[in-house]
Order: sequence, then C-alpha cells, then structure tokens
Amino acid sequence: MRWGILIRMIEVQGLTKRYGQVHAVDDLTFTVKPGVVTGFLGPNGAGKSTTMRMILGLDRPTSGTALIDARPYHQLPKPAHTVGALLDAKGVHPNRSARATLLWQAQAAGLPTGRVDEVLSLVGLSDVASKKVGGFSLGMGQRLGIAAALLGDPEYLILDEPVNGLDPEGIRWVRGLLRALADEGRTILVSSHLLAEMAQTADNLVVIGRGRLVADTSVADFIRANSGVTTVVRVGGEGGAHAAAADPELELATLERALVEAFGGDGTGTGNGTGTAAGATGGTSVQPGTSVQRGTSVQRGTDAEGRTVIRVPDRTSDEVGAVAYRAGIQLAELSEQRASLEEAYMQSTEGHAEYVSTAGVAMPTDPANAAQPVDPIPEGLADPAQEVRNG
Repeated sequence: MRWGILIRMIEVQGLTKRYGQVHAVDDLTFTVKPGVVTGFLGPNGAGKSTTMRMILGLDRPTSGTALIDARPYHQLPKPAHTVGALLDAKGVHPNRSARATLLWQAQAAGLPTGRVDEVLSLVGLSDVASKKVGGFSLGMGQRLGIAAALLGDPEYLILDEPVNGLDPEGIRWVRGLLRALADEGRTILVSSHLLAEMAQTADNLVVIGRGRLVADTSVADFIRANSGVTTVVRVGGEGGAHAAAADPELELATLERALVEAFGGDGTGTGNGTGTAAGATGGTSVQPGTSVQRGTSVQRGTDAEGRTVIRVPDRTSDEVGAVAYRAGIQLAELSEQRASLEEAYMQSTEGHAEYVSTAGVAMPTDPANAAQPVDPIPEGLADPAQEVRNG
C-alpha cells in the first residue's frame, strides 16, 4: 500500500447539522477506510452534500465531529496535499482557460505548477487546455473538476457525483481511476446516483436517508441484507440414486416434492406438517403426473433456453443442493440469483426519500389547471433550505 502501515481514515462521529427545525444531518456515524472505494448513497435531500461539506470544513456541524487523519480539516498541515475534493464542477470562472483555472489553484495551494499539465493529460483535457471553461460541456467540466481534485496527489479523495455528464468512456475511466487509487492505499469517498456503476466501483457503502445512517457495510452484504436470494435448479444427467433418473419429469417431480417437504409452501421449513425433511428416510419419490402442492418456496418454470427449472426463493444453493443430494437427484444446474444494487437500494431506502414522484399523473392541458406560483420562501430561510436539499 502506498501509505505504508499508517491507518488513514475519514471518521464521522455523531455528526449533526440543523437549520432551524430541519435536521439536514442527524447523528451520523461512519468510517471511510483506506484501500477501498466507499460509495456514499442516499436519495435527493438525504444530506450527502452537507456531510461532505462538513468533512471538508466548509460547514460547521451543530454537533459531532468529522475527522480526516484524526483531525479536523482546518488543522491539516498541508490540506491540498492531503485531500482532493470535487463538490461542484461548475464552480469555476467561465472566462478562464482550463490551464489557468488549475494554475491559480496550484499556486494558491503551494503546489508545483508542472502538476497542472500532468493532471490535464490524466483527465484527457490537454487538447483543450487553452479553451475557456465557460464553453465546456458538462462532461468536460467534470473532467476538469476531477483534475483539480488530483492536483495535490492527495491521500484522500472526496468526490460528489464525479461521473455526472460523462460519456461511457469517461465513466469507465473514472471507475478504473478510483480502483487504481484505492489499490495504492488511498481513502476514497464518492457519491453517485448511478447505482449500476457504483456496483462495479465501490467496495463498501454508506447509505443515508433523511440525514440518518441506513447502512454501513460492504456492497455484497448490503445486497444480501436488502434482497432475497433465489436458487435455480435444473435436473439432468444420469446415474441418480433412483430409477427415475431416465425420466426427467419424474426427477423434477421427485425434487419438487422433496423441496416442498423440506422448506414448506411458505418457506418456513415445516413442510406438510410432518416435520420430516426430504431425504430423512432416504429420499422421496413420486409417480409422473402426481400433483405437487406448490407454495411460494417452490416455483417451476423455464429458463432463457426453454429448459424446465425449479426456482426456490429465499434459499441458498447450499440448502437446495443438500435437499437434492439427500433425495438422490443429480443436478445439471445449481445457481443463485440475487437482486441488483439498485433493487437492494430501493428496498433499504423505502420511506427515507425526501422527494417521491407520483407515477401516472397526466400533465394539465387546461391553462386554468396549471400550477400556481409558489409563495416566496420566508426571509432568512432561503439559503439554509437550499443547502439542506442539496444533499
């Protein structure tokens, strides 16, 4: 690891930020460890940006602490060398060139000016370095923001929506960059709403909703905790313990019966009330055409190639495989299917979203039914309210 044996972490402890009666962040505690990419997820208005601003010393918490390398940001001896951040890629002077934008940042932070061309090359902006950034596309602006974050070759990276506006090549490049930096031992916190991309990039996840912690765990454990597993099994081959091995339908019926007896129609494992698991008496067999009472635990269907399979929700491949073994059924397929990160995220954040769209509502066509002007925000609340919702 690039940073040797030093333990360099971002530590958030009991972090709270209130604006009047609104809790933008509410008693938030988590740790971002080195050597991994930590994804920072949450609905709009969850408090992600506010949390990042407090970590970077841009907002003062109402209570709690946010430490980088065991100290607040303002106590870091060389912050530009220690932390690189991207919060708002468009927060630059539109009439400056890309090179000039980075040059003044490097000079202000005491960084070598030669680093400017290095990071411009790294992010793919060398050919437009002399162009004014006001004419940059959203994706080019994001690349410039990432370049600014990398100027000091920092040990810590805090990036808010870094892939916004990037094309597929750019998204893939950011993924590879973050993975490479994590492999060097750097500490990386990155927020994103692109969950399919986050599933390929992040190792750990910190998920918040309405300012409170929802989950702090690995990606794999998060998906397991917030979505069920379905085991898909297909019989096949010859040489099973039963004479039914030559008859696929009989094999299916035998396995189906064994699974129902083992797990029950409701997945409780009580089966038909006898309390006897399949295979306890050497296997269970039925005749072709015998009706098997199916519940939610055992579902017969077909796969993409039209082959008959049995799906067993909420049971692992180890559990299903053990039942098949005890029943003497030879299997051609035994695999697990799990939900995507997006599905797990939607499950975990249900009820935590600040803003929820209403599906199926038609837009008004009659001008008389159009939305009416909204009353102005009371004086003194405009800025805090906007900041609260920026999370």
